[in-house]
Amino acid sequence: MITTNAETQEPLAPERKSSVFVVSTQPTDEHEEPTEEERSKLRKVAGPIPAVAYILCTVEFAERASYYGCSQVFSNFIQFPLPKGGNGAGATPKGTQETAGALNLGLRTSSALTLLFTFLAYTVPILGGWVADTKLGRYKTICIGVFICGVAHIIMIFGALPSVLQAGHGAAPFIISLLILAFGAGEKPFYSLRARMFKSNIAPTVIDQYPHKRAYVNTLKTGERVIVDPEVTVQRIMLTFYGLVNVGAFFGLATTYAEKDVGYWLAYLLPGIIYFMCPIVLFFAYKGTVKKPPQGSVLSDFLKVIGMGIKKNGFKRFGSKDYLDVAKPSNMASQNPDGERKTVPWTDSFVDDVGRTLVACQVFLFFPIYNLNDGGIGNIQTSQGSAMITNGAPNDLLSNFNPLTIIVAIPILNYGIYPLLRKHRIPFGRITRITFGFILAAISSVIGAILQWRVYKTSPCGYYATGCEIGSGVSTVSIWWQIPLYTLGALSECFCNVTAYELAYARSPPNMKGLVMALFLFTTAISSAIAEACTPALADPHLIWSFVGTAVAGFVLAAFFWFMYRGLDNDAFLNQPQDDTLSAKTDSVMETHESVFDDEKRASMEKRA
Repeated sequence: MITTNAETQEPLAPERKSSVFVVSTQPTDEHEEPTEEERSKLRKVAGPIPAVAYILCTVEFAERASYYGCSQVFSNFIQFPLPKGGNGAGATPKGTQETAGALNLGLRTSSALTLLFTFLAYTVPILGGWVADTKLGRYKTICIGVFICGVAHIIMIFGALPSVLQAGHGAAPFIISLLILAFGAGEKPFYSLRARMFKSNIAPTVIDQYPHKRAYVNTLKTGERVIVDPEVTVQRIMLTFYGLVNVGAFFGLATTYAEKDVGYWLAYLLPGIIYFMCPIVLFFAYKGTVKKPPQGSVLSDFLKVIGMGIKKNGFKRFGSKDYLDVAKPSNMASQNPDGERKTVPWTDSFVDDVGRTLVACQVFLFFPIYNLNDGGIGNIQTSQGSAMITNGAPNDLLSNFNPLTIIVAIPILNYGIYPLLRKHRIPFGRITRITFGFILAAISSVIGAILQWRVYKTSPCGYYATGCEIGSGVSTVSIWWQIPLYTLGALSECFCNVTAYELAYARSPPNMKGLVMALFLFTTAISSAIAEACTPALADPHLIWSFVGTAVAGFVLAAFFWFMYRGLDNDAFLNQPQDDTLSAKTDSVMETHESVFDDEKRASMEKRA
């Protein structure tokens, strides 16, 4: 007997019985589903979130604390030399305007290295998502990534010891640690192997802990009837997840002061200590975690469905809602009522998921330009800070306002603004949220361009402000003017990245969620490739245009994006297969196998005759 998951229609375990295949259509959720009238009148709320989901979020917190704690000081570590009069560990002399540093490889090399490893960090996760979905399962894949990253942490700490840096040997262990990691996740070069094994799998695993994938009606203690909506619940889970990501990211505040006051060995040691929380939490959470087993690769079926759509429809309507309907088994049966019935290893629901995934991937294609606005090209924001007056503050300190803003904004959105909008029936759908985030990020680049212009106008070296050694060597513009730049970029992430996580999970087949999440992360690799091509232009006196170019592109693409995809605000969040579709598939399979049985019986009788 073939049994099929009621929500995904994916076959679980086929068994031959009298040449007839039977499909179970029993729903997994026993709650009352809302009627159309209830959907239009009742308020939507988030469902109860299992405690283990929050526990897994703390794993992401520890991973992000180690990631941002280290990566936030990479730019200075690579770009600037050991400060004159410092302690030889990278720290600056007290009371000076100098910048912490170690390798003295310059801005272009610093940007090139960080961009190169960012590209690797977000390309390799595609393999990790595929491995988790088809071979190892997401939980085991995460554990392997955690182990490998621990090794790289140790190498990086020893490579930053004062004796190693003073001997001029710091580059080798630093690059080796990055290479190990390049083959575990984030917006910078660190943790690539962990990215492969970790980043593309942790968010889907957290969402997997919520058991209800259908909306249902519930009565609150106040007597109010509400709809417990899976989209609202997943949104709350991902906002919490992203909030804890940035609680970890705020750990970069400690490492920026550690590099400036003590040295890089401490700046890398502190995140390492936090990081080793990961295996401890994973060990204690193991029994209570819902672990999705690997379900085999459906990538070939995915590509075959797309191929059938292209063969029948060409490319004119590629991505339209009914573009892939020709690949549905139910449509195949109706198109050949008297001919040979063709069997395929997928269901109507799978074809719908393929179409939804294609649309999600089209949405993701707009993120590379957004990523360049959110954080700038390469290290231009950190480099800009090094040319501004700091009065003892590290030049990379202001980047901590990114996670700080998100930490403050997430609870306000989660428990204030979003519930208020739903209560008053004010739509603020997925595409609207992403578009709003795109605009915020573009505005932050405008602010960056204005600040860079003021730095040039007030620097002792004029339009050659980076690395200036005349007088104080810095502009009279305070580094604290960078706060709006980082704050707007952070707010944009709450609308763009969180919503993209939701789309990557909801609009992909059950056994491709890790891979589709990795495809979204791959947009950061594309951003890195674009930024890598722009690296030669990251030099005075042209740094203003590095901000202006991305800002203009961001505004144009935001308008184009909303115009193209605004209809997705009202599209179904999760694919819910209908019983008639399932019945069509069942009938098709039954008739096909009965036909095979009859043919075999006829051949046997003819042989005996």
